[in-house]
Amino acid sequence: MATLFEGYTLFRVESNQTFPFLGIEQGTDVDHVVVTNNSSRSVTVYKVSDQKPTGSWTVKQGQKISSSAVFNSRTQEYVVVTDNRVFRIWKEEEINMEKAFKATVSSDVYGVLSAADSEPVVLFSSGAVRFLDSLLSSPQQPIEVVLADQESMRWCTLVNAGEQPTVLFSTEQSGLNNKKVSHLLDMCVFQRGEHFLYVQSLNPNTLVKHRFENESDLSPIVFSATSRGNNIHLLYLYLNGCVYESVLPMRASNTGAEGVQALPRSMCLRLPMGDEVLLSAATAVVLDEAHIAVAGFPHPSAGPCKDYLCIWNTNFQTLQACKEMSGGISNQIWCFSGKLFIPHGKMLSVVPFQCQTSTLAAVMGKLKHKSQNEPDSHSVFSNWAEDTQESRLKSRNARVSSVLTVNQVVKLIKSAAVEDVEAEVGKFINHTPQLELQLAAGRVALELVSRSQIDATFYPKSVFQQLLESPYLCYSACPDLLLLAMVKKDFRLCQIAFRKFPDIPEAVTCACLKTVLSASDDEMQSVELDCESVIFLEAMVAPESNLEEDSKLANNDVYMKCPVGDHKAVLLNGILQIAYTDQSLMAHLKDLTVAQVLVFLEYLRYLYLKLSKDPQTHSRASRIPSLSQIIEWVCLVLDAHFTALALAPGAKELVSDLHRYTRYQVKLCAQLGKLEGSLHYLQKSKLSGNVGTYSIEVIELY
Repeated sequence: MATLFEGYTLFRVESNQTFPFLGIEQGTDVDHVVVTNNSSRSVTVYKVSDQKPTGSWTVKQGQKISSSAVFNSRTQEYVVVTDNRVFRIWKEEEINMEKAFKATVSSDVYGVLSAADSEPVVLFSSGAVRFLDSLLSSPQQPIEVVLADQESMRWCTLVNAGEQPTVLFSTEQSGLNNKKVSHLLDMCVFQRGEHFLYVQSLNPNTLVKHRFENESDLSPIVFSATSRGNNIHLLYLYLNGCVYESVLPMRASNTGAEGVQALPRSMCLRLPMGDEVLLSAATAVVLDEAHIAVAGFPHPSAGPCKDYLCIWNTNFQTLQACKEMSGGISNQIWCFSGKLFIPHGKMLSVVPFQCQTSTLAAVMGKLKHKSQNEPDSHSVFSNWAEDTQESRLKSRNARVSSVLTVNQVVKLIKSAAVEDVEAEVGKFINHTPQLELQLAAGRVALELVSRSQIDATFYPKSVFQQLLESPYLCYSACPDLLLLAMVKKDFRLCQIAFRKFPDIPEAVTCACLKTVLSASDDEMQSVELDCESVIFLEAMVAPESNLEEDSKLANNDVYMKCPVGDHKAVLLNGILQIAYTDQSLMAHLKDLTVAQVLVFLEYLRYLYLKLSKDPQTHSRASRIPSLSQIIEWVCLVLDAHFTALALAPGAKELVSDLHRYTRYQVKLCAQLGKLEGSLHYLQKSKLSGNVGTYSIEVIELY
């Protein structure tokens, strides 16, 4: 799972200034960044947490900054190139850049690259590479030409793995007189021609040249590289939405720049294009081995709007988080220390994010504990990437010749009878190999939902259930599926979705809650649901208790009757376990009516009383909400409807009871805290050594 947190504006540009920036680089620590803005001819250091500049340096009128400024962590100095050939180096305390150290080199510089704890590297427009110290020791040294005629730079980066820095840069070669790119991050240039990737290792000194495969006459526009183990992982994006990955060894043989090698690649993600054939601009950056941040592509459920920042999981092809950015998104994005820096409109915003370990259990919901009688077919939950030769052969042998392709399935869905659709799509799901079904499940689900919304007589219930039971679908892959299930009163499908989907938005969670509370118990009793959690609750009895407050609860309330029917209770249990953020959920909880709130709070009270009698309940039945989840929902609902509940007749006793239970939980936590402190004291005393032949020690636990 991944999360985008509330962002904030680092700074706004003046009305007469324009984006893009030349670059943003890491500063002296994780809370400082170096921003290079050519429109204002300035280099500015910002403290991110304070959203304030701590230093700014500007070149004279008539001069231009031609590379992104970097911070040299070894010398604690800033380095920038002006007018393509002039290096300027200064320390933080220096005020005037004109008084900084200057050195003019003999060839145009494309960029200065820096990585943590590594000496900066200089990349020339000719393709030559030098360490900064080596270059400045003899600024006028001759610079060799690596690139061919009419071959120009498009992008570059420095990947540092231990003591083995490697420079990667892409180029374009065409018979046309293409204008050379003068700065580092002007990547979204759509031109036809041959595109190459150079891998320049600096220790040892080797150079390998690769050729990119064209994608429908398109060139790669955005690149992002990381090192993992002994390999470099390069991700690159095309304007048709295809994201490819190439894995390159850190230690490559020295074939020379003349030996052009094919660049092996594999598709790791196909982004939704909506009605667009191509996009004019887009950007992406790798966050970790399983997540990328993308901007400039349409949100799957937001129509043609492209002003979205999204995090996609490349292992599972799922949209994990999204955030609308006002004012239009630029074709630039940077990532440092758990924060995304993205220009949009006339501002530069900082959006913190968090990516959790990418396991199938995390992406598709809670991992189901396999019983001894369950077959091993669920082993896909253990490791998505486990695609051995044996499993591939089994998948291939399991196919039958009559299975349709995904394009044929989509065509069939548009016009065939529901019985034929259920038969063919069911066969497609059962016999398609994992990797193919991983990419196709979302597309098939979208087509099924689309026709179901148009044709009231078309609703392939069994196919929807098959897709949800498979590990290849999440809410963001087909946002309208859950809403369609609620409209059709398909509560079995809703129950599966509550358990499987980890990315249900708070607005949809509250819409589901409202639908469930509004439905009659008689209407739900005819629905086939998994009632494990309700059966378990009904079997519970109240144990004896030594706490006075707990005894009062047991005597007065534990045998109260459930205020809703069994099936409604099952669905409410599922809703209570959906992930959410407090502020977003509370805003949508206000849509509930007072009558619905009262029923919901009464059920929460009943659930709390049942669970508070047996602390081991949640460990024995994972589909039952925990006490902490119940208390959190109680607090959110009360906060959202406090005024209405204060005026509602009959609500006083209910609110009073909930207050009493919450107070008891606070008291219990306080007592447990004291007990923890006493146990720590006992442990410390026991380790203190010899206390004499005779000792009396009194320890007060409460």
